[in-house]
Amino acid sequence: MIDTPRSNRLHLAIFGRRNVGKSSLINFVTGQDLAIVADVPGTTTDPVYKSIEILPLGPAVIIDTAGLDDTGELGDKRVAKAREVLRKTDIVLLVVDPREPVTDFERDLVAAARERGLGIVGVRNKADLWGYSLPLADDLRALDIPWVDVSCAEGRGLEDLKRAIIAAAPADWDPLGVVRGVVDAGQHLMLVVSIDASMPKGRLKLPEVQTLRDALEENVLCSVVRDTEFAEALERFPRPDIVVAHSLVIDYVARVLPEEIPLTTTSTLFARYKGDLVTFARGAVALDELQPGDRVLIAEACTHCVMPSDIGRFKIPRWLEQYVGGPIEHDHVNGGQFPDAAALRDYKLVIHCGACMINRREMMYRILACQEAGVPITNYGVMMSYLHGVAERILRPFPEAHRALVEAGGQPRITIELDGAALGV
Repeated sequence: MIDTPRSNRLHLAIFGRRNVGKSSLINFVTGQDLAIVADVPGTTTDPVYKSIEILPLGPAVIIDTAGLDDTGELGDKRVAKAREVLRKTDIVLLVVDPREPVTDFERDLVAAARERGLGIVGVRNKADLWGYSLPLADDLRALDIPWVDVSCAEGRGLEDLKRAIIAAAPADWDPLGVVRGVVDAGQHLMLVVSIDASMPKGRLKLPEVQTLRDALEENVLCSVVRDTEFAEALERFPRPDIVVAHSLVIDYVARVLPEEIPLTTTSTLFARYKGDLVTFARGAVALDELQPGDRVLIAEACTHCVMPSDIGRFKIPRWLEQYVGGPIEHDHVNGGQFPDAAALRDYKLVIHCGACMINRREMMYRILACQEAGVPITNYGVMMSYLHGVAERILRPFPEAHRALVEAGGQPRITIELDGAALGV
């Protein structure tokens, strides 16, 4: 992994009406001709994402969106797509041409951003056309946001814009980290991986790579073993302070690992890192409420090719039917798709992937949508550990989540064999 994953970057979204210079601004900030610039209204259609670096904040993603005043049936869809970007945004860059009056498009956007607790920076664009001397109009002042004057054509205002972005960045935008608070500097983390047909050729899976990188950043000693060599590694390697295993082989690892050594899974680490592990722990207990015929939503953040052994499309539905003793209805969404609260009410449970491909803000949006709908949500790893009967053990490193599981009656009604890989079968 050479680049910082998009999901770990600060997300900046550019909003504004058509022809205020949003695409010019994204090209100016990134130093590239990334977005098409034209005088024709509505040039930008779907949101455009670009990874950049903003010192001293570091890695960021800047998002160009369609004009908020786009018209017609297609325009309405473009605007809806643009507003969806707010779900994954940390800072809103509102671009205006100050020679034009403020409209409800700008007022509604600022109100929506404030409602979500987002940072907002106003950009008075095209300063070369109005001479940098136009006074701040009352309607701009009434929006009560900081303003920066920019000329993309003359290359002026970029440093002021960067300073404003830094000032607007949320103090806690950098997440907990994958392993921070779970293992300390100088301790030994052993990562147990499972190499199967779903493993990307030539590298580990992204959550495993991110776990290792984060552990190294925290000055943790790391070892990596395959599940087939795990028992031998325990004898030959220094005693680990914690073992982090792939969820498919957690049953085997839990049986081999001495009880006194802390154990968890990569998916459980990501449930904490990207979402709310306490909520996922309670959601796992909701598996016991499922009945044949119930409807379950399986959500994945990535858009990988579906394979015959695909965990979301085939394995999880089979395990659930095995657990409840009959067929269930299961729907799937992937990538940026996720139902709103009204649509979620049709489901008895939502099971989400580890969310390595989306940021925490987007994952929290999905959790909150489930809570608004009154539908429990859990994630792949916590669910699999629960079905194996080892959820209580893999949550011990996280006291609040462990307590939530126990208080919710966290003992599966039966345990089932999950088809894992190698010795985990």
